[in-house]
Amino acid sequence: MPSARALTRSQFLHLGAALPLFATLPILAPAQSPGVKRMNTRPIPSTREALPVVGCGTWIGFDVATGSAEFQRLPGVIGALFAAGGSVLDSSPMYGRSESVTGDLLATSNQRARAFLATKVWTSGRDAGIAQMEQSFQRLRTERIDLMQVHNLLDWRFHLKTLRGWKDKGRVRYLGITHYTASAYPDVEAVLRAEPLDFLQINYSLDAPEAAQRLLPLAAERGAAVIVNMPFGGGGLLRRLRGRPLPAWATEIGCTSWAQVLIKFVLSHPAVTCTIPGTSQPEHMADNAAAGAGEFPDADFWRRNAALL
Repeated sequence: MPSARALTRSQFLHLGAALPLFATLPILAPAQSPGVKRMNTRPIPSTREALPVVGCGTWIGFDVATGSAEFQRLPGVIGALFAAGGSVLDSSPMYGRSESVTGDLLATSNQRARAFLATKVWTSGRDAGIAQMEQSFQRLRTERIDLMQVHNLLDWRFHLKTLRGWKDKGRVRYLGITHYTASAYPDVEAVLRAEPLDFLQINYSLDAPEAAQRLLPLAAERGAAVIVNMPFGGGGLLRRLRGRPLPAWATEIGCTSWAQVLIKFVLSHPAVTCTIPGTSQPEHMADNAAAGAGEFPDADFWRRNAALL
C-alpha cells in the first residue's frame, strides 16, 4: 500500500493520466427525492440492480465484544447507513468478530432485508474454502449472502468454481475478487480478464490512484461492479487533512468535511459502483454517507484541485 503522505509528483502524473478516462463512461444522474438529498445509486453491470454508492466496511470497527461500549455504538452506525439510503456492509472471516457482530446486529434489529451483505473467503483448498464460507453463513445468520469475494486472490480457481455452483443454487447472489495493494494489480488484471466476475473490490484513493490506470477501465469493459476499499488511503491522509481548514471549493461540491471530499473523489470515477469506508462511529457513518448524495465533480475539477491536497 502506498504511504499516506502528500501526493508525490509521480502519483499526480498517474492521476492526471487517468482522469480523462472519467469521460469514457456514463455517470448516472443523482437519485434524489424532492427536497431531500438521497444517496445516489449505480447499477451492478451483470444485473442492473441499483446499489447505493456508500457502504460500510467492518474491519476493526466491528471486531468488538458483545455488550462493550464499542458494541453499543454499532446499531447507530447501521442505522445511519440505512437512514441515508445505504445498504452495503462488507466483512470477512479474517476480521475477528466482525462477521458475527454484523449478523447479530441485523438479526436483533430485524433489518437483514435492508442490507447488502458482502464477505470473503481467504484460505487454501476447496474443502477449507467451503468450510470457511459455511461458517460465514452461520456467523452472519443468513441463508443467502449477497456477495462472496475471493480475498487477495488466494486459491481463486477453487473458490470461484465453488461459488459458481452456489450462485446457480441461489446461495450467493454475486461473486468477485478483492485486493488492496498496487503490487498485486497485474495478477488482479489477469484474473479479471480470464474470469467473468460480478464484482472487483480494490483500493483507490486520492493518494493511491493507480487503479484508475488499468483496473477500473478494465472492470467497466468486463462488466464488473467496483467496490473501493481504503478510500481514505488507509487513514493517514484523512488524519493529516483533518487538521487543515477545508478549501473554498469543497463547498462547491457539497462537502462539509475532508472525509466527504475524499469519498467524492473516489465516486467521481464512473467505473466505481460503491465505496466502503470503515467506521464504528454513527456520526462518521452519517458524514461518510452524505458524500454519496448530490453530483460528483468532473475530471477537470479534480485536475485543478487534487494537487492542492
